Parts: sequence; structure tokens; C-alpha cells
Amino acid sequence: MRWMTLGRALRPRGAAAMVAAAVAVAAAVGIAQTVDPVDDAQLSAGRFTLARFDEHAFSEPAPFLTYKERQRFLRGRVHFNQRWVQFPSLGGDWGLGPTFITNRCSACHVGGGRGAPPEAADEKPIALLARLSVPGVGPHGEPKPHPVYGDQIQNFGLMGQDRDDTFLGDRVPPEIDWYVDWITHTETLADGTVVELRRPQVRFAKFWFGPLGDDTMISLRLAQPNFGLGLLEAIPDSALEQVAAMQAAHGMQGRRNVVRDDIAGGTALGRFGWKANVPTIRQQLAAAFAGDLGVTSALYPEMNCPGPQTDCMGQPPGNQPELIDDDWNNLTFWTQALAVPARRNTTDPRFRQGERLFAQAKCAVCHVPELKTGPYPALPAAEGQIVRAYTDLMLHDMGPALSDGRPDFLAGPQDWRTPPLWGLGLSQTVSKTTAMLHDGRARNVTEAILWHGGEAAPARDAFRQLRKADRDTLLFFLESI
Repeated sequence: MRWMTLGRALRPRGAAAMVAAAVAVAAAVGIAQTVDPVDDAQLSAGRFTLARFDEHAFSEPAPFLTYKERQRFLRGRVHFNQRWVQFPSLGGDWGLGPTFITNRCSACHVGGGRGAPPEAADEKPIALLARLSVPGVGPHGEPKPHPVYGDQIQNFGLMGQDRDDTFLGDRVPPEIDWYVDWITHTETLADGTVVELRRPQVRFAKFWFGPLGDDTMISLRLAQPNFGLGLLEAIPDSALEQVAAMQAAHGMQGRRNVVRDDIAGGTALGRFGWKANVPTIRQQLAAAFAGDLGVTSALYPEMNCPGPQTDCMGQPPGNQPELIDDDWNNLTFWTQALAVPARRNTTDPRFRQGERLFAQAKCAVCHVPELKTGPYPALPAAEGQIVRAYTDLMLHDMGPALSDGRPDFLAGPQDWRTPPLWGLGLSQTVSKTTAMLHDGRARNVTEAILWHGGEAAPARDAFRQLRKADRDTLLFFLESI
């Protein structure tokens, strides 16, 4: 059975038929909530909108895909969930490591959604990684990697062989064993409500190749949702320039990051990553395979083994490259063609009231409610779609409380890309977490707002002054989009 689409072109005729179709699909597949497709307010992503609200809400194909496109999508989904193993082990694709953070994409992006930070003191981080750099910049303006540990910490390692293929029985060690401790404090809102906030503190347990050094910069990064990225890639640069002009009129300084395009060569505007430091989905995927799984590709063919890590360098590759182009292509298409869950509760008066409060607090200046896609050769059907992602894909100064102390191309230590807000209310259902912000410190929307500073301080202060009833209404809206 095909999932119901909310796009106009594929709707059944007549309101009664549309409602009946929604109910029939919900009954057949166990959808928790039906959608009346008459209301355009429920369209989160035009033709990409899907009325699905269960644990698969973030990992389904756009409803309009052809048979061949759907087969390609399903092949990409296999690679998203595929386990990677050490050569010549069985039970997965060869090429994991020699050092790594996880062994499959879906371990961090649970259900295609966000990752969860570690909560227990002895829990090894998986969906939360630690980026590293030292003062200075690389040849293309990128952060300068640590000379021993590279550009992020790998906290797992494989069993090893030496350069003569003699089995050693010793592990290729992880680079650093590290953990997270949570430091808490409370804040009191205008009506007397007390909210506990927390921030992470990195605790190092063991350095396998010597200390980092006092000048090392460390930035924690939580895995972000995958769905809707194709639509964000399809938004033309000209539309974002118009948004920047609008923001300037409101006293905001939205800026684009200019980054290295490793596929095309030269520079490009960044769109993805917490600091908008990656220009395309395809490059983001190859970088994640290299950095998080230790898997090589045609774009990044060298194993992720900084020079001093000799045991790592001595491991045989699983293939050359390990991520073959056909699998890379299919996984790229899977990411580009993911559907977006429909907006919910749009007929409830609290939805419209919450939307008004969102605008009055000027949250919508950066979390832009609507953008429109342009030509997109990777998936031509994506052109001309109204995208309600609530982002501007630009950098904003979020104040010293959220500073990571680490620049990234043109992004300063306090600069962060405005994250999309769509799907917030389904995060617990899909990924079993509601963690937010770059390091997962916020456990819910209220905490995330209260951490806002810098350019976003006026919006934060407006939220702090709201009556509880109005705060609840605003949160109801945010959890419905």
C-alpha cells in the first residue's frame, strides 16, 4: 500500500473521499493520528509531506517516487542501516575502522532522527562526537586538525594485525576514552516557574597517544535528523540572500558560511552541520563515513589514521575504496528523497495562537516559517515546493553561554546554524530522545530556548516573560510542526 500524500496533485476527489482515505491508511498501518488533507496548513513540505506519525515517520520515501526511484531509495535505506565490520569478518560490509565511533549510520541517527547524548557517567558517547582542532587554519580555511588525534576523537578501536599480517591479538586502541558529566543550575521565569538547565563537561579517562595539549579546541556535536535534507539542499542561494536582507531590517545578522567543496573543488556556501560547514549532502555522507565509521570513499580514500597512530596505519583496508560509488549514490538519493511528516493539530485554536506568539517573540526572524525550493537536478520533483522547516540555514551569534571556543571556516566560536524545527513533536516517538542544541544539553524545547543568547536574547527574554498558559500554547505549536 502506498502512503497517503498531502500534495494537491495526488489528492483523491472530494472532501469525504480524502478523509476516508486518511482513516483507511491510519487503520491499516497503525498511524497514531489521521490527517485531513483539505487543510494546506498540514503540508510541511509540499509533495514530500507524508501523514505518518509512528516510529517510521522520519525514514519513509517521498510519496511521489516512481517505482525505479523507490527501489533506489530502498537500496539506500539498506546502506543507512548496514553494519560495517573489520576485514575479513562476516556479518556486514568490510571496512570499519581501524578507529571509529560507531559501526552503522542508524546507530547515531536513530530512525532517521536525532541522536541522544550519554546520560550515565560511565556511558561512552556514540551519537555525540567531539571535534578537535588547534590554532590556525588548514590549506582551504578549514579548522586545523590536531597533529596526533586528527579532527575528532575516535573512542573505539579494532583488533589488529601488524604490517606483515601477523595476528597480534591486541586491540588497535581507541584514541581517547572520554565521558560526559552534566553540570546543572536553575533559572526562574517571570511567573516564578523554576527550570533546571544543564551543560556538558568533558571528562577524559585515558589518552592512548599522549595528552591533547592546552591549546586544543574541543566542540561537542550531536547527530541531527536526516529527513528533509534534500529540500534544504534545493533552496536556492538567492532565497537565502533575501532572508538575510529581511533579517538585517530586524537588526539580525544572519551570515552564510563559505566552506570547502571537496567534490567540485573551490568554495561554496555551507548548508549542513551545526556550523553550516558542509555544502552538500553527498560530501556530508562521505565525511561521516570517514570520520565516524573509519570507512574510505572515492572522495576520502585515505584511512583515518594520523601519523603517530602506527597500529592504525598497519591495518588492511576492507576495499579500495570501502564505500563503493554505487552504494554512496544510493545512500545520497535516500537522504534526498526522504519524506517529511505532516504538521499536526492545525485545526486546534492553540496552533494558530502559538504561531502568533512565535512571531511576536521574533523567533520567526531566524526560524523562518517558509522557504521555497528551486531547480534540483538530483530530484526534479522537489522544485517549487513550499518548505516549512523553520530555519534560514545561516549562522547567528548565540552568545557566550553556547560558545564552543572553536571557529569553523567563517563561523566563530559563538556562531551556530539555525537548526530546523520540523518534526520536534515526533522526536521522542521516533528516536526515543528530545535532546536539542549542538551538544545535547537541552532536554526539551523550554531548556533550548532558555540557552539562547546573543542575537536570540530578545526572543529568549520574551519567552521568559510569558504566562504559563501562553508558554504552553507556544510549546504546543512547536511540537505540532
